[in-house]
Amino acid sequence: MTKTFIEYFGCPEFYANFYLIKELSVDEGFFRFGPDIICYGQSSSLFRSKNIEHTIYDVFKETVIDEPAFFLPFNLTQVIDNLRYERYINSFNLNHKKVDSKTLIKNGYYLLRPLIPGYLRKYLQKYYLRNWDKIPFPRWPVDYSVEQIFEKILILSLKSHHVDKIPFIWFWPYGHQGCIMMTHDVETSSGQEFCSNLIDLDESFGIKSSFQIVPEKRYQVTTGFLNSIRERGFEVNIHGLYHDGHLFSNHQEFLQRVQRINQIASEYGAKGFRSPILHRNIEWYNLLKFSYDMSIPNVGHLEAQRGGCCTVMPYFIGNILELPLTTIQDYFLFMMINNNFLNFWKKQIELILEKHGLISLLIHPDYIISKKYYSIYQSLLEYLTQIRETRNLWIALPKEIDLWWRQRSQMKLVNHDGKWKIEGPGKERARVAYAKIIGNEIAYEIEEIGSFKYFSKSSALTQF
Repeated sequence: MTKTFIEYFGCPEFYANFYLIKELSVDEGFFRFGPDIICYGQSSSLFRSKNIEHTIYDVFKETVIDEPAFFLPFNLTQVIDNLRYERYINSFNLNHKKVDSKTLIKNGYYLLRPLIPGYLRKYLQKYYLRNWDKIPFPRWPVDYSVEQIFEKILILSLKSHHVDKIPFIWFWPYGHQGCIMMTHDVETSSGQEFCSNLIDLDESFGIKSSFQIVPEKRYQVTTGFLNSIRERGFEVNIHGLYHDGHLFSNHQEFLQRVQRINQIASEYGAKGFRSPILHRNIEWYNLLKFSYDMSIPNVGHLEAQRGGCCTVMPYFIGNILELPLTTIQDYFLFMMINNNFLNFWKKQIELILEKHGLISLLIHPDYIISKKYYSIYQSLLEYLTQIRETRNLWIALPKEIDLWWRQRSQMKLVNHDGKWKIEGPGKERARVAYAKIIGNEIAYEIEEIGSFKYFSKSSALTQF
């Protein structure tokens, strides 16, 4: 009930003073927690919707504060997990297609894909993705339902304890207001040949990135090629096995391939994984021998497998840390949005920063070889380096984020003589923060070493 809340904030356990108000329903469905927050799971109310397009009951009115505790009409951990693990998908009963990587249509497409001309492939993809902008949930272009739920719980905790603020461990090292992660999936031999140009470009802006490599069939992967990435301070990760759309097509196929994938990861010294085409089955993730995964989109409206984890923050799936893809990948941006490419990325970035989240970007070397798209990517890099300074952001490799998030998960807040301090490995990079209510919203104060504090509300940052 309280586990995910404590893990998310790293706050003292006694602030997680909430309980179930009464027995939960047997069935699951959609409900609201306030006017704008959609949840999925069991609840103790009488009303849950099987169809997200129907009127959805607001259970917030059934929340009870009984100081110093409060009582919820749902299990918080269950609801958060249902969003992060995309378990709500099976209940969709909409006119658009359900997520199903096993359909004959998909399998047939990926079987014939190498033979389909590029122009026809794009037409088929656009046809498959039709009506993507009419999908009501997750919210497009960024969904942070998970963050909204946690902030609502924080408000209830503040009120039930009659305190002005609650201490917690800030999300990013050194008080950074958000994090930027640049990744490149290498899909073709042309993309492989362009990697050195991409490394030069990224490095010219002071950005280190990760390259996800398809180890077999697509192109020749030599030790020299891998070293040309790592020796420049960039990162090598695994991008499936063949990139043929069949990795998660059935369990037997996955079992045959995952053994080889894990073996290659060990040979490459790769800690991270991204599934080709972002196909995924979270229930099988325990067989992947990686430290982190980057295969789950925040909003999957423009992905072959729809869904979305509804969060802009990293989270654990068992022992694997998920680094969700929180922005639109370049291919679908160029194919489906058609114009204002940079402005669209900027819009998503602003929404992510409202929750101090992870700005994860996926740029394929295969798709930015042309002068037009190369120039767009260059403009994106210019913008990222600008906001790194003006917005106090951390640009990091996936493995660096993985290390930080694991250290943070083991840290503890301890009160020494009335002052909160952080204990645990990596504590020198961590910062104590405080959550408080301003108006009807949660705002944050971050303690900095020395005499400065910073007040943060949404994406604003003001020194006082």
